[in-house]
Amino acid sequence: MSVFPYAYDQFDLPNSLRVITVPAPYRQIASLYIVVSAGSRNEIEPGRSGFAHFFEHMMFRGTPAFPSERYEAAIQSAGASSNAYTDDDRTVYHTTLAAEDLDSLMAMEADRFQNLSYPEQDFRTEALAVLGEYNKDSTEPVNKLLEVLRDRAFDVHTYKHTTMGFLRDIERMPEMYDYSLSFFDRFYRPEYTTLIVAGDVTSAQIRDMAQRHWGAWKRGSWTAQPDREPPPSAAREAHISWPTHTLPYILLGFRAPAYSDSLPASAALDLAAYLGFGEDSPLYADLVLDNQWVDILWASNADHIDPYLFTVLVRGKDPSRLNDVRARVLETINEFSAVEVDPVRLAGAQRRLRYQYALTMNSCEGIASSLAHAVSLTRGIETINRRQALIESLAPADLIAAARAHLTESAMTVVTLSEVVR
Repeated sequence: MSVFPYAYDQFDLPNSLRVITVPAPYRQIASLYIVVSAGSRNEIEPGRSGFAHFFEHMMFRGTPAFPSERYEAAIQSAGASSNAYTDDDRTVYHTTLAAEDLDSLMAMEADRFQNLSYPEQDFRTEALAVLGEYNKDSTEPVNKLLEVLRDRAFDVHTYKHTTMGFLRDIERMPEMYDYSLSFFDRFYRPEYTTLIVAGDVTSAQIRDMAQRHWGAWKRGSWTAQPDREPPPSAAREAHISWPTHTLPYILLGFRAPAYSDSLPASAALDLAAYLGFGEDSPLYADLVLDNQWVDILWASNADHIDPYLFTVLVRGKDPSRLNDVRARVLETINEFSAVEVDPVRLAGAQRRLRYQYALTMNSCEGIASSLAHAVSLTRGIETINRRQALIESLAPADLIAAARAHLTESAMTVVTLSEVVR
């Protein structure tokens, strides 16, 4: 049975813009998600990290037809909820509003995607704002842990830097106005873009709006791939001395396979994250509930186009127990390579992942957001059903195989963080 419950319409304009429509039972409401298949992964030129996130900011600077003040006034007048975010593999602009205002929104969005214009002074101002955002984020220990983990775990692939970019590149951004124009010209093109509309709409309406407002958009010619990361050969470690009071952290990363809806390894690691470190796991009961040695414990096998990281984060409440905590986390990791998971627990985890996804389908935003994630990985949405079917087909032996291939000491990077002892 399909986990994505709605009928949908998918088509491509002649310029390669993809348009996906999901009529959904939410009266008079619609969500428009615009997915640009350009994130920090695409920042392949040395000294140019952070530009995908930077353009999330610049896209709100306006056009000759819709300066930023007019754009914001139109959004507010419609009572719309509008925002954007950048990730490793995508940049997404999203708005939820009354369905009757969707055509006007489509016109404004098509205009800014085709005619964005900003003077150099505005560029410099926004570049300084991005630096301020980086500095603010860097005061949060988890953000710094993830930044250091990626930098330590990768040598050549662009996943080495976060979506914010390397600090040295952010500091140079105000001088790169000309490059910013090139970045926009390369990636803000129809072949990199997908429109997703979910809500009180019909496919005929959306096809018509897309053709009228986006049909004249010209294709580009830029293609590039990140350098392939070599296989890991030895464990790596790093430590962060934190200047203010904090509880100690341990962040482990294991080089994991790319997202796939046909090969079992990445789906098996999704299940391992839940079974080994979820709130009903034996380790959670041991470290968080019974002994109360930690107050944060989670694991993630985040979906990525290229091989990324299986991560485990722990925050210790008792610094004297940190070595014991680390040992028990590694014991849990190693058990996946040596001991078959109880089939009953495995079946429960498979059902739980299905239900977790189903619960995101309770609004126009939830539907469109989940599709944006899928589109950024494969440019299609049938991958949602294929991935869930793959998860539910896995047996205990598949988890052992995935763990033996990826949850190994040579594939591990460990980053610790603790306050400076004075």
